Amino acid sequence: MNRRVHVFYAGRVQGVGFRFTAQDIAQGLGVSGWVRNLGNGKVEVMAEAGEATLKDFLARINLQFGRYIRDADIAWEEATGEFADFNITF
Repeated sequence: MNRRVHVFYAGRVQGVGFRFTAQDIAQGLGVSGWVRNLGNGKVEVMAEAGEATLKDFLARINLQFGRYIRDADIAWEEATGEFADFNITF
C-alpha cells in the first residue's frame, strides 16, 4: 500500500543542489511527487510510494544533505495516486 510524505526542510537547503538531487533519488527509487523551493528559504517535498521506499528516500536525502538541514517537518498521509513521476516545480 502506498503512502504519502509531505516534508518541509529548513536550514541552508537552497542553492546546494537539493531539488535536483531529490529528483534523482526519487526517480531511482520509483517515488512520485515533486520538490520545490519556497520563498521563506525552505524546501518542500511531496512524495508517494510504499512506506519503506519513502523511508529510504528520506534517509538518502538526509545522507546527502544532513549537514545543511536544520529541521525537517514530516507529515505522513494517505496516498492519492495523483502523481505520474517526480518533478521539480516552481
